[in-house]
Amino acid sequence: MDLGISGKTALVAAGSRGLGRATAAALAAEGVRVMLSSRDEANLAEAQASLRAGGAEVEAEVADIADPDAPARLVRATVERFDSIDIVIANAGGPPASRALELDDAMLTAALEANLMSAVRLTREAVPIMRDRGWGRICCISSYSVVQPIPTLALSNTARTGLWAWAKTAAQDLAADGTGITLNLVCPGPHATDRMRQLGGTSVMGSPEDFGAVTAFLCSQQAGFVNGAALVVDGGATLAL
Repeated sequence: MDLGISGKTALVAAGSRGLGRATAAALAAEGVRVMLSSRDEANLAEAQASLRAGGAEVEAEVADIADPDAPARLVRATVERFDSIDIVIANAGGPPASRALELDDAMLTAALEANLMSAVRLTREAVPIMRDRGWGRICCISSYSVVQPIPTLALSNTARTGLWAWAKTAAQDLAADGTGITLNLVCPGPHATDRMRQLGGTSVMGSPEDFGAVTAFLCSQQAGFVNGAALVVDGGATLAL
């Protein structure tokens, strides 16, 4: 299926590894021009070189997405290099494993900055540009913990559920304004990434490449009426209705 996004421009945060990189690759395969960001310069350079070797038009910008100034800088850099921004993939590395009653203020603040506020800031910066163009796709990579909290991932449960509540509300505002912009969450379960291996993994894990393809579809022309959704991609791991 032609997703109808060839020639569009995407900013992919935390795109040097894992699900972010798989999403960047899926978008690039559709002819999307990609701005990759990551705080790890070496991984970022390797990801950029790999995608370029496949014929993709890819630029890269080192940034820690949890830095309050990073979203504005990344959006600005994308527009400066490609003269547009049509797709935003809001993504950040997951917070460490933790139990709910063990959390302190510093841990909560760090998780909220990375896994909630970074997506809010990216959206806030990109929407005015997308609104002027009459089209946009914003997709936040979240977690299946938004529908079924994971006991050992209290920080992730807290930050990502907050993001889901905010995104659901913001998506309604975008639809009411007739902007042509959609805002959705894609919520992975266990996938074969470094983070999942660090957390212990599971007996069955999904392919990052398949996840990237699902995320790319949410950014497509055909998904224009999918808005305010949280699409769970977990192989049936959750029991929540």
